Amino acid sequence: METSDSSGDATRRFGPDRPYGRRLCAGCGSSTSARRRARRARDRPARRIRRAPIGCASTRPGRGWSVVDLIASDGTRLNYLEYGDPGGRPVVLIAGFTAPATSWRYQVKPLARAGYRVLALDRRGHGRSEPGDGEPGMERHGGDIRDLLDALDLTDVTLVGQSMGGDAIWAFVAEHGTARLRDVVIVDQTPCMLNTDDWPHGFYDYDAGNRDTLFATGIPDPGRFPAKSKGLVRIARLLTSLEVPRGGAPAFSDAQLALLNDHAKRDWRPVVAECDVPVLFVAGAESEFWPAEHAAAAAALNPLADSIVIPRDGHAANIEQPLLFNRILLDRLQREVAV
Repeated sequence: METSDSSGDATRRFGPDRPYGRRLCAGCGSSTSARRRARRARDRPARRIRRAPIGCASTRPGRGWSVVDLIASDGTRLNYLEYGDPGGRPVVLIAGFTAPATSWRYQVKPLARAGYRVLALDRRGHGRSEPGDGEPGMERHGGDIRDLLDALDLTDVTLVGQSMGGDAIWAFVAEHGTARLRDVVIVDQTPCMLNTDDWPHGFYDYDAGNRDTLFATGIPDPGRFPAKSKGLVRIARLLTSLEVPRGGAPAFSDAQLALLNDHAKRDWRPVVAECDVPVLFVAGAESEFWPAEHAAAAAALNPLADSIVIPRDGHAANIEQPLLFNRILLDRLQREVAV
């Protein structure tokens, strides 16, 4: 798909034979244009944004999306999708581990119809975003949320994070505060994945004995609520939204495994307790990874927080039961927030 923008190079952005139309380094396979941008951006705080129309058929987000580039503060090119009224109150959607921004496909139209400005971020190494250098941890993922809000000068923001996307929000709040936020919605993510005597709401069978090994090669299957229990409709929604390739998902990279282990070992309960904007914890009653009681236990940490459990819903609560989830989210967005 050909187009043009002020930078003069958008006509080369998309194409079936060259991912995003960029020239790749023969030695390392990285994007030479991205590395040049990284060198220029590394020494300055300013962020650049470039807009381009949808044109990559393999990950087409859907009609009405704007596909937007953001250069993060460390020079990494991030991608986000935008939908709805540019003047509406912003709702920023942060997907979970390996999930693309397009996994929010069941939320964007209802939110836009309600008048909100919807932005879905591909976290680094996810969807269309570059992975960046090294093995970025949760703080860097929180910093990317900061870069997005700062670049667009967004205020009165509702952050919605599913799974690891929820913990990226806590990393953002811990490092950068809540000045730009209206409220937070966490979708089926316990604030502490490690089970302890005072916190039995973590990842099933994950404790001090296997703290360093359980996630060494990927996400283990705890054996609760198997896929066949979901029914064909819920399974189809998951396969479509998460863009699972034929033959199954590929093996995790070293950077992905490092991020997964960093995520698993964190305890965000102190951040939850000190958060000074309202928080809603949403749990799937049939979550594959932890008991649904984690939502009420997390909400009990902060007087500004509350929780809800969606019946017949799994870990990907916004995908498996989108109608119920959307009703809950829209109700939350329409509530008045005390100043």
